[in-house]
Amino acid sequence: MNEETRLRRVRSFVRRPGRLTPGQRRALEALLPCYGIDSDLADLRLAFDRPAPLVVEIGFGNGQALAWMAANEPEKNFVGAEVHEPGVGRLLKSVEEAGLGNVRVCMRDAVEVLDRQVSTESLDEVRIYFPDPWPKKRHHKRRLIQRPFLERLVERMKPGGLLHLATDWAPYAEWMVEAIREVPALALQGDPFVPRPAWRPQTHFERRGEKKGHEIVDIVCRVA
Repeated sequence: MNEETRLRRVRSFVRRPGRLTPGQRRALEALLPCYGIDSDLADLRLAFDRPAPLVVEIGFGNGQALAWMAANEPEKNFVGAEVHEPGVGRLLKSVEEAGLGNVRVCMRDAVEVLDRQVSTESLDEVRIYFPDPWPKKRHHKRRLIQRPFLERLVERMKPGGLLHLATDWAPYAEWMVEAIREVPALALQGDPFVPRPAWRPQTHFERRGEKKGHEIVDIVCRVA
């Protein structure tokens, strides 16, 4: 089995059961039809009624960071990919309450979304914050950030496009840098690890990591 085939079969996430609050359930029922992107849409850009730089956040968790970024960067269109229903429901509530017309949601595996709904050189930015580090060695194959995935991502990003990663797990940070360096089309911006950029708010997972004494690491690179 080659790496490309393995990446398609091994998922980087587990669908953990989560308890929906009544408000989250109502948001999924009432708002997902408005802000959700159907799996049969050929191109994510078609989900918006205006042309604008397209930013994709993969694994947005509870959606707080995505809602904040969309509110503070209104000139951009944002698509969030997340499989866990409580987080999607919470984001939808935030989007509706803030009147954010520049946010859309894919409640599916981001790898499948990239394969089926993202055109070549169509993404301006991809942001991946605190993906599951899968710390045990036998689970490293599940890590999202790997060379085949990055190569697939680069094909769908515009030249000069920005990839922003963040993690609170030091071994995964080193792994990410090594994977980036295996992809010639990706260029790190100076030092591998940079201070948190102004466009990224502090996240729930980040605060949880800090309480555990973990160092927070941001990595920014661009497509050549």
